[in-house]
Amino acid sequence: MSGPRGARTRPGLGETSDLKYPLGTRLREPLTEVRFQQLFGGAEQEPELPAESFLPRLWRLRARACSGRGAWRLLQARLPPLRWLPSYRWRAWLLGDAVAGVTVGVVHVPQGMAFALLTSVPPVFGLYTSFFPVLIYSLLGTGRHLSTGTFAVLSLMTGSVVERLVPEPLAGNLSAVEREQLDAQRVGAASALAFGSGALMLAMFALQLGVLATFLSEPVVKALTSGAAMHVLVSQLPSLLGLSLPRQIGCFSLFKTLAAVLMALPRSSPAELTISALSLALLVPVKELNVRFRDRLPTPIPGEVVMVLLATVLCFTSSLDTRYNVQIVGLLPQGFPQPHFPNLAELPRTLANSLPIALVTFAVSASLASIYADKYCYTIDSNQELLAHGVSNLISSLFSCFPNSATLATTSLLVDAGGNTQLAGLFSCTVVLSVLLWLGPFFYYLPKAVLACINISSMRQMFFQMHELPQLWRISRVDFAVWMVTWVAVVTLSVELGLAVGVVFSMMTVVCRTQRVQCLALGHAAGTELYRPLRDSHEVPGLCILSCPMPLYFGTRGQFRRSLECHLGLAERGQDTPKPEGPPDTVAEPVRVVILDFSGVTFADAAGAREVAQLARRCQDAGIHLLLAQCNASVLGTLTRAGLLDTVTPEQLFVSVQDAAAHALERLELTGPKICTVWL
Repeated sequence: MSGPRGARTRPGLGETSDLKYPLGTRLREPLTEVRFQQLFGGAEQEPELPAESFLPRLWRLRARACSGRGAWRLLQARLPPLRWLPSYRWRAWLLGDAVAGVTVGVVHVPQGMAFALLTSVPPVFGLYTSFFPVLIYSLLGTGRHLSTGTFAVLSLMTGSVVERLVPEPLAGNLSAVEREQLDAQRVGAASALAFGSGALMLAMFALQLGVLATFLSEPVVKALTSGAAMHVLVSQLPSLLGLSLPRQIGCFSLFKTLAAVLMALPRSSPAELTISALSLALLVPVKELNVRFRDRLPTPIPGEVVMVLLATVLCFTSSLDTRYNVQIVGLLPQGFPQPHFPNLAELPRTLANSLPIALVTFAVSASLASIYADKYCYTIDSNQELLAHGVSNLISSLFSCFPNSATLATTSLLVDAGGNTQLAGLFSCTVVLSVLLWLGPFFYYLPKAVLACINISSMRQMFFQMHELPQLWRISRVDFAVWMVTWVAVVTLSVELGLAVGVVFSMMTVVCRTQRVQCLALGHAAGTELYRPLRDSHEVPGLCILSCPMPLYFGTRGQFRRSLECHLGLAERGQDTPKPEGPPDTVAEPVRVVILDFSGVTFADAAGAREVAQLARRCQDAGIHLLLAQCNASVLGTLTRAGLLDTVTPEQLFVSVQDAAAHALERLELTGPKICTVWL
């Protein structure tokens, strides 16, 4: 193939081409890896040190890291306010943080009590969980727009474990003392789960496992939260209808709860059903108005607070608790509980259940923080997020809190209300603190049915994630399948098992897609120096250029071998192999030179490297000249250690497909247009 218009022919063997001026128009000879290393040098590598000098060098590195400047950088990394607080724009940001923090704190109060019912603990412990974790994350978290506290999915997962560990007696009709003892045991189990999940996240931080967030893909996380929203909706039906039913746990719990509700429907309370209907009639339109007029409203309408106040006043003035036996919140203790360690005897039983809670906490929080970090142009440290949420769960468990994480609804509310930094969390804590110290008695007559309605209305954003399915189907059928499999597993089985099924299925799709990739035959694109798939280009007789767009590991070595055997005619007689891609009349003469384009090979393990070395020997025995192009340093090192250079010389390794093709055409002694590579 000829070069650009006006280019000279290739210099003769006696001429030298100056590679030190790549921006000129000089022609050059095909460039091998060895020649490239001689002219430009390779990546600098540290010299190997003798074994006896390793320990002194390690101590020198640690001493350098423990200098004053290194200690200050470490302190800034572990306490993010030391980085953003000195540059805080007090005049521009303080008002927005204050308004957003107060708004979120007002919402935290009813939602915290509502999510405590999902956790099967008294409502006041939801207020504790809306205070301590928010305060700790404000000091340790890197998400400036992240709002932490009670989260419906985690509350549902925790409540299922609590009900399994501390079941309610079958006899029912517990006395006040027995009910208090049962609540204390359940609070202990919930705080033990928070302690265990926090300890696991701290262990992940120590091992620098923040990269694990990449294994929880977006379809898995969205399907998990959407499926969990279905569980939340069904679990709140007894409270909406005024039914006292035991909570169903384990696989198929959603369908068991639906069956129990339908069986007990004639015993439902008309008073609580009326309260639920009126509450939903107020909350749902207010949620819709907040979304529709988000840009016009200075702050979102606090529908939950208005509903709580109206229901409390109505229940107090009408004596609904005594006249119609409406379940109310009751007395909220003022102040804070005494700090104490969770029952360590429960840890062996709760540690296995803490693992999915820790994974969901980190997955939801890291993904939500990354979304707003990309939107507002700052970075998130995933390992620091592990530390922040680990310490938050660990310390808050000492104050009888249940597992917590970032929340979808309050984070969106914080951003819409004008929050800018973690300082908004301190204002949110102030609101919750005032309720714990002074305003708690005002919620005595709050009906629990209203809290159930708040739980259901807060799931609106999760339910509407299903609207993305048609677009996901158009973009990627595989991601659509991952979403559907995860959602069905969560709804049918349980949240924990659904998460496991979703992660395993998502990883299997990645493995299957790498195994289905085949080597593509490339050809000369007329009028250019490019080589494209054969359907769009012309094949050079006797020359086979194959692109390998897949990593070479134990799972793809078989596909790699079969594809190359088919293209090169190396298959044994009688062996059934698939036909190569391309037009049926492309095979004109036997292959004399083969070029393997390894630009798409990201890594190779021992099995894949040995497969390439074996292929080189088979090509040598068959009289086929093998050339390798665009092989990265890591893959080339693995191939070299596997014995590739026993068959292939360094002169057969090229930096580009064009250089390898120029060398191949010289070897084939073609009389047609020659390949000449030109620096432009």
